[in-house]
Amino acid sequence: MTSTPYTVHDVMTTPVVTAPATEFKEIVAAMERWKVSAVAVIEGEARVVGVFSEADLLPKEEFHEHRPGMIEQLRRLGDTAKAGSIRAEQLMTAPAVTVHPDATLPQAARLMAERLTHSVEGIVDVHCRLVGPASN
Repeated sequence: MTSTPYTVHDVMTTPVVTAPATEFKEIVAAMERWKVSAVAVIEGEARVVGVFSEADLLPKEEFHEHRPGMIEQLRRLGDTAKAGSIRAEQLMTAPAVTVHPDATLPQAARLMAERLTHSVEGIVDVHCRLVGPASN
């Protein structure tokens, strides 16, 4: 007897918390309101373009009171650029790791392992539009 493998749709969290590409403070407010550590950043017709997480705020905090020297700035160019950013698209992790709802859990797990991530930031249809009810 063979069992049918679970799919991403079987275990996905809803509602999906989303935010448009806007100022990061608005996204942080949404994260606090929904008590989540990350949101899918969308544009247009709910197309997932990135993920904004608490980890993306770390460079802003790290360099808030400490101005890095020139060598550190060059060595950590991405982080120092994020530190001065105010828009989500400048801070978010992109591209987002996305998967289709009919993918099996083993397929999703392999994708996460390949991309070195702990989650899939978006469950999307064939047009990269977010699947499932969204809240923002």
